Amino acid sequence: MSSNAPGATNPMLYDPIPEGQGSTTKRNQFVAALGICMAAVSGGTALAWTSPVLAQLVPANQSDTSALDSESFLLTTDEGSWVGAFLAVGAFLGALPAGYLAEKIGRKYTTMSLAVPYLISWALIIFASSAGMLYAGRLVIGIATGASCVVAPMFISEVAETSIRGALGAFFQLHLTVGILFVYAVGSYTHWVTLSILCAIFPVLLIVAMFIVPESPVYLVKKGRRIDAGVALKWFWGPNADTQSALQTIQSDLDAASGEAKVSDLFTNATNRAALFISLLLMFFQQFSGINAVIFYTAPIFQSAGSTMDPAVCSIVVGVVQVVMTLASSVLIDKAGRRLLLLQSSFIMGSCLIVLGVYFKMQNDKMDVSNIGWLPLASVVLFIVSFSLGFGPIPWMMMGELCAPDIKGLASALAVMFNWTLVFLVTKSFGTMQELLGSDWTFWFFGAWMMLCTVYVFIKVPETKGKTNAQIQAILSGKK
Repeated sequence: MSSNAPGATNPMLYDPIPEGQGSTTKRNQFVAALGICMAAVSGGTALAWTSPVLAQLVPANQSDTSALDSESFLLTTDEGSWVGAFLAVGAFLGALPAGYLAEKIGRKYTTMSLAVPYLISWALIIFASSAGMLYAGRLVIGIATGASCVVAPMFISEVAETSIRGALGAFFQLHLTVGILFVYAVGSYTHWVTLSILCAIFPVLLIVAMFIVPESPVYLVKKGRRIDAGVALKWFWGPNADTQSALQTIQSDLDAASGEAKVSDLFTNATNRAALFISLLLMFFQQFSGINAVIFYTAPIFQSAGSTMDPAVCSIVVGVVQVVMTLASSVLIDKAGRRLLLLQSSFIMGSCLIVLGVYFKMQNDKMDVSNIGWLPLASVVLFIVSFSLGFGPIPWMMMGELCAPDIKGLASALAVMFNWTLVFLVTKSFGTMQELLGSDWTFWFFGAWMMLCTVYVFIKVPETKGKTNAQIQAILSGKK
């Protein structure tokens, strides 16, 4: 072949692998997911940051100014709550533009660009001298976190083979928990400014990682760059991959879609509507599992069980359990399937919440609970294990699986905006619920939602394990 022949400059113009006879390697798919999920680690650090930091910036006694010797400023309780809440506001604002950018400039460059608001926000926080600067930093980091929740699961679902799509899909939640654990472990024993500087390392790692990872083949085919898509597939799936068959599958999925999606397409098309509503309801049940309520109560529950552990150690224990069990989920998800893990998750979490409600009811009624002090501790650990196996990772992963290629960016953005709206509402209303209803009824409230969730998942949520996008769309349309 001469040097001017097409295949001499780009081997993808001539693929020697006979159609249907290729073999794949999975190493680079895991490498890519790890790099993309530096955005998730960054989001996890943002989520958990307030846990150790507000303990340093909000004095238990609001008239106590002794901490001013070591801090440049302190926050009131109300200011502290807004420092936490602004992340959810920013995440809501960041979701929709991320979906739009992912369709316009690609998944790779959108993911890489997220490092910019992450780094800006950490700079604002590190040099903060007032509550206003912290508000600004938390709003900007919220925008980056919300955008990460849209783009990273979408990107991963498009580069993963069907056989490991579940395992890689769980990577997003896994790396969120890694970021959370990092903050719990480091933040409990360092100054909040030092913690913030260390957190800024992960956006830098994101930039480095995204230089290595190619663009999504789905995006490239969508833009008519079929040769580039083949080269990307060779990187992700190995040099012996049958790229022609893979590209044809991608093209067929895109051809079956309606082209550029409009918001109205999400509601007028029955298949799109089903995918969106399932995604939204999974996000709803994720937040109404009461996960934030249980984590908020972790230290008191440990204490009521007779534990003398430091609250910081309690947080680290919870963080370790989340990481380990989310890792277990990534192993199980392509074996047990999505529905089974969701069903066990909602049923067990609902049962644990009911038990916690009963325990606090007995405690409030001045009953002797000393002989069952182990019960709330066992309940909260089992709750977190079950959440991490099911409703922690799976809603994020299924959001990317259920939607057709043309609506994936828009539908994912709406689902993430909905999720963060719920985070804001549940977080801000939890204290009020506690005061008005009491701890027992608050836990029972969330437990009731989980029991309803179990019925919904059993009746309405399809199994997507091992299925192509075309097969999933056929199930949603009622054809299979």
